[in-house]
Amino acid sequence: QVQLLESGGGFVQPGGSLRLSCAASGSITGIYAMGWYRQDPGKQRELIAGISSGGLTDYGDSVKGRFPISRDNAKNTVYLQMSSLKPEDTAIYYCAYSDYVTGKEYWGQGTQVTVSS
Repeated sequence: QVQLLESGGGFVQPGGSLRLSCAASGSITGIYAMGWYRQDPGKQRELIAGISSGGLTDYGDSVKGRFPISRDNAKNTVYLQMSSLKPEDTAIYYCAYSDYVTGKEYWGQGTQVTVSS
């Protein structure tokens, strides 16, 4: 089992910044990917960014080049640096973990990001 704990969400004005963190614990293997998704009410979850344990990244179409993702493998933690936030970025942001060895996926509880004037 892998547990994911997200943090860093909150309420910000347009143009503000937030840094989301996701720490994984439990049965961590050396080969995995972690990423961030977001979900607006009544909509499907959307990929924001993902990163492998080897450092390869993949970004969703809506935020390419805007929300850099990074990781600290020693801490089993990924980060999402969000800057120049827009009201349309408002959503619940979820952390995900994919184990390449076992094929299992895990999800965090989500952290709310609200961008409003």
